[in-house]
Amino acid sequence: MIRKLVLAAAFTALSCSLTAQEFATYKNGFIYGEETMSKLAKIVDSLNLKYKTCDLNQVFYSKLQTIGYSVKLKSGPITQAKKDMDLNISFDDFIKKYPEAVVKKDLLLIKSKTINYRDKEVTEIRELSVNDDDEIEIETPYKKELYTKPVKNKWVYSYSEKKSYSGESIEAFYFLDNFKSIPLAPKYSRQIIYSDCLIDTSSSKLKKDAKQGGLPNEIPKNWRKLSKAEKEKLLDDFRSVQVVGLCSQDQSPRVQGVYLALLSAETANWPVFLKSHLDIMNDRFERASDASYARERRQTYIKELETLNINVPDLIFGTSFRIENPADNHYYASISRSGRAVAESKDRELFLSQLLSMIGDETLDDYNRIISYFFYVNCNHYIKNEREKKINNIKLMTAVQKLPKYLADQIKFEKI
Repeated sequence: MIRKLVLAAAFTALSCSLTAQEFATYKNGFIYGEETMSKLAKIVDSLNLKYKTCDLNQVFYSKLQTIGYSVKLKSGPITQAKKDMDLNISFDDFIKKYPEAVVKKDLLLIKSKTINYRDKEVTEIRELSVNDDDEIEIETPYKKELYTKPVKNKWVYSYSEKKSYSGESIEAFYFLDNFKSIPLAPKYSRQIIYSDCLIDTSSSKLKKDAKQGGLPNEIPKNWRKLSKAEKEKLLDDFRSVQVVGLCSQDQSPRVQGVYLALLSAETANWPVFLKSHLDIMNDRFERASDASYARERRQTYIKELETLNINVPDLIFGTSFRIENPADNHYYASISRSGRAVAESKDRELFLSQLLSMIGDETLDDYNRIISYFFYVNCNHYIKNEREKKINNIKLMTAVQKLPKYLADQIKFEKI
């Protein structure tokens, strides 16, 4: 089966006009056979015992966040506007002086330390749009001493000089308060601890020196009959390559994920298995381009995890919180893909109940509350029963009213 999948993926890489196909399943209805599932179940049982010995008192903190305004200026005396921001002009005075500025008020702003595409450490500040509006994102060089510096009633901007192909412009944020990070409640932190314990954050799916490339040209037909050492060598080879899809219909990255999962299951390499399966579920792969019609055909395979003795709700919630102090290699789930997976889950009602509770939880930070809203909306979108969807929408509308007013006012119920 695997050889056919790999050959099909290789052919697709040569001709992206082919229709992508998802994976074949075994008699048990899963993409892993009974023997593989049995091996995985034994590993999960031992990990559940290990979890009981973990430090369950560890505290996780929300991402740094605040409320502010955004400003865009693409005409007028932009250089002077930049100078005024440097002099920390008040927001009201700025708007009076530059009436042509495009302003959005009462935005949730998130600050992160990250690595940009130039491989440089930067401080990233971005707005979180509730209604899919254009979002501003501003990067500045990361400086530890400035990262937590007070910013109330101050500006940060991104200035673009006039070029032959573009005009002068400036984008900016004005902060109404300092950035804050608050502790998550113990019940949420324990879900993060469970996910970290199960996923094993001490290792990664691919090797650190993995190079971008294609899948091996030949896959042994009798790979299941190989010795454990031979399987481990084959797994090592596949972990040494990061396969990048050439187009939306190129299945080779997902085929690599399945092959990694199968080989790691056969060799009892649980960390690689779970990361590989989660990547398939979250569709976390590199592609040169990707289109929405192709994404719809990529299944989540949540039932494979549910059949094992895994606390799937804790696993998925634990990877869905956005936190300031994650463990190295902490796994962050895709909220849209998680919503789709939960729509197929046997524990869907439990998931939706916790999401509604989180949306209305005043002790939870605004960012994670809005993420819970997005999670719920995505899940409900994929539910096939129209009556159930309508009931869920009514529950969501009630929960939204418990959000801070500046967020609740931005949500358009006709789009829910």
